[in-house]
Amino acid sequence: MDIWIIRDGEKVGPIHDFEVRRKIETGELPATTPAWHEGLDGWQPLIEIGIFTREFELAATTREQAPVVPENPPLPDSPTAPPLPLKTFYLRRFWARWLDLTLYSGIWWISMWAARQDIEAALLNPWVMFLQYVPWFALEPLLLHYFGTTPGKWLLDLEVRNHDGSRLDLAAAIRRSLRVMFTGVGFGWPFLALFCQALSVFTAKRLGTTLWDQSGGHRVTAGPLSPVRIVAMVALYMGALLLQIIVISPYTFELNAKAFPSIKQQFSENPFWHLPERSKPNPG
Repeated sequence: MDIWIIRDGEKVGPIHDFEVRRKIETGELPATTPAWHEGLDGWQPLIEIGIFTREFELAATTREQAPVVPENPPLPDSPTAPPLPLKTFYLRRFWARWLDLTLYSGIWWISMWAARQDIEAALLNPWVMFLQYVPWFALEPLLLHYFGTTPGKWLLDLEVRNHDGSRLDLAAAIRRSLRVMFTGVGFGWPFLALFCQALSVFTAKRLGTTLWDQSGGHRVTAGPLSPVRIVAMVALYMGALLLQIIVISPYTFELNAKAFPSIKQQFSENPFWHLPERSKPNPG
């Protein structure tokens, strides 16, 4: 849960409730600190908010003295509650992320084909498949540092910023991309990516933001999403996916046919268009 407090006459927040509990335990926040969270009608002293009452009781027991709470604790003059935390746009961010990865993957495979690389060997090499997205996560920090967005995020009108509105410096952008690569998409491996995405949703609901943005102190802002952008996103995503299919389909069918001969017969009877195989150029 996100909490807002007032310290030295200024609104501070949002702060996750576990961080508020830690500050109560260390004595950084007195019981009279005005606080607010979504659902309250107005500011209340921290000790009167149910989820923190026990924390003060435990802190008082530890210090062997109860907190002094005046009968009428001072509250802000303005009864207006602070603004709600920014929206998270998780669904839009999900599609922006996978549009970036799918677009990169399509370009990667067509480049392999154009360079006459052994695509079948690449498909069979677990290290190549495991590390194929690493170049993207080396490029992404540069895009975030200089532009604050990526192709997928730009198309869905998303920007990554620091909490003060400034763009990420290069070191912060690199750290963010590394966290996403390891904990967000699991290097793009299907089953590992599925697990990481589920874990990301769980932690985001607990923290109020994604783990990589919580750790780095970043936020993702979004503009209005028009139908034109949605149609363009779907078209680009399907185009990038098709680009991969027309390159690797003959190799994947050939590999599967070795284990399932019936697949080869079906493919021979009902072939669909794909790029022709390109043999490696002869040296000299």
